[in-house]
Amino acid sequence: MSKNNKIRKASHAGSWYTDSGAELNAQLESWLSKANESLKPARAIIAPHAGYYFCGACGAFAYRQVDPTLVKRIFILGPSHHVQMSGCALSGTATYETPLYNLTIDTRVYEELYATGAFDTMSLSTDEAEHSIEMHLPYIAKVMESQKGHFTIVPILVGSLQPDKEAKYGQILSPYLRDPENLFVISSDFCHWGKRFSYTYYDKTRGKIWQSIEVLDKMGMDIIENIDPTAFTKYLQTFQNTICGRHPIGVLLNALDYLHRTSNGIKMELKFLKYAQSSQCETFHDSSVSYVSAALVLK
Repeated sequence: MSKNNKIRKASHAGSWYTDSGAELNAQLESWLSKANESLKPARAIIAPHAGYYFCGACGAFAYRQVDPTLVKRIFILGPSHHVQMSGCALSGTATYETPLYNLTIDTRVYEELYATGAFDTMSLSTDEAEHSIEMHLPYIAKVMESQKGHFTIVPILVGSLQPDKEAKYGQILSPYLRDPENLFVISSDFCHWGKRFSYTYYDKTRGKIWQSIEVLDKMGMDIIENIDPTAFTKYLQTFQNTICGRHPIGVLLNALDYLHRTSNGIKMELKFLKYAQSSQCETFHDSSVSYVSAALVLK
């Protein structure tokens, strides 16, 4: 499909994060400077998409693992918060705006994805209303600034996929994940706890509410580190944990599982590097959202 010259505006700048390029640059530099290089070079990362006041520092631990000199294109898989979808959709624009500099969509890869027949196109209003992809764009622009103009992005909005659909999209995307010039960004917060989220699971044997949430989250994180898509689906069905990026994570796990089964000698290491909660819940009047950063290396 031919691309046009449409630009997706940075619609959450000035609210979810600053719209000042200088201030944003300073914030990102500060957060990145406090994160350790521990699993580099990342071929995929999992990082949060809340307002930077809440999760900016956590996200740095994932982005610190990116080696910009190796990356030519960045796939961004974000969950759909506003539109009900049973599949995945691509942007109808050519450029994504950030307060730092604009990012260019990879037309060739989009054409390849459209050719599979598995991808729809987002409307501009859906694209600009969604925050799960946008919240990663400033970090991408920052860590890739030495390669400005020499890399592209591949934004993918992920709907509420059934397990078989997660496997299908994982298989479609697995060759791109195998390519060492590609980086995958998986956008997800973790447990959304509290009455306002209609989720108040509490295992009293774990201590206070926030401690129960942490145990629940880390149970899921362990399954993800083991790259077991079937176990992750079962975990979600059992505990109903409100991990908003569960479907992008499921696509990643299925892509890795497919690579493991079809590629001889490939070694994978997926590790969580940071865990945080927006607040520590102690009563049922409280609420919190959990944030994680993880990185994947392939050898």
